[in-house]
Amino acid sequence: MTSAPPAEAPRAEAPLAEAPPAAPSPAGLRATARIAAAADGRGGTVLPVLAGEGPLALRRVRGEGAEAGVMLVGAMSAPLGGDHLAVEADAGPGARLALRSAAATLALPGRGGEGARYDVRLSLAEESAVRWLPEPLVSVRGSDLRVSTRAELAPSARLMLREEQVLGRTGEAPGLLRSRLTVTRGGRPLLDQELSCGPGAPGGWDGPAGLAGHRTLGQLLVVDPRFEQDPPPAAVLGEFAAVTPLAGPAVLVTALAPDALRLRELLEEAARTYGW
Repeated sequence: MTSAPPAEAPRAEAPLAEAPPAAPSPAGLRATARIAAAADGRGGTVLPVLAGEGPLALRRVRGEGAEAGVMLVGAMSAPLGGDHLAVEADAGPGARLALRSAAATLALPGRGGEGARYDVRLSLAEESAVRWLPEPLVSVRGSDLRVSTRAELAPSARLMLREEQVLGRTGEAPGLLRSRLTVTRGGRPLLDQELSCGPGAPGGWDGPAGLAGHRTLGQLLVVDPRFEQDPPPAAVLGEFAAVTPLAGPAVLVTALAPDALRLRELLEEAARTYGW
């Protein structure tokens, strides 16, 4: 008697009636979350577009002051190998937007060993302000994830952007994680950097000149026109965190830590000092 091959375990999915299904693809799913923020003319911000797909569900939450708050909620396990996820946020003139995620994102291996992609695009018009503060990204053993974050700012816009990356779960080796952050201001490059960690990354990524054995890494980027008149000085925040003024009204804080809790403490301290 011949038995049928075992079926692939289904993804755990929460019931979200308002989230339309993602378009399937042979190698995985494709899903995009789209947010548009606009000033309401009364000192607040409205969200004319708030649309999620598949694992990318969006919820309106309370913001601070004139901000509109949006929470990104994972509606299923993603990204798996072969998936292509994207978040696109546009802040119109004078809009204030705070984007967060409800939980950490786990990069998981796919059944066939395919790589996954996660793209974030932020567009900030004049006098707008955006805070992109997601929870950490965890690179699970056997995964292969390429992350691309691109922010395009008008000259008078403000941006606070935090990235936190955890290399493997407790007692686990990481997967391959490749991350690129590109920021332009007024059409001119402000920051363009790339990082690769895990099996398959260039040699030395975990050595003394790289992560020096640390399991978590992160950065906080703050772009603010006030830095044109009063730029922050270069500084050291503890043994493995540094403050770097950029060639523009911006400051970049980079940090290494033994765990996600210590990393968050370092970046929150930096946000209190340089952010808003």
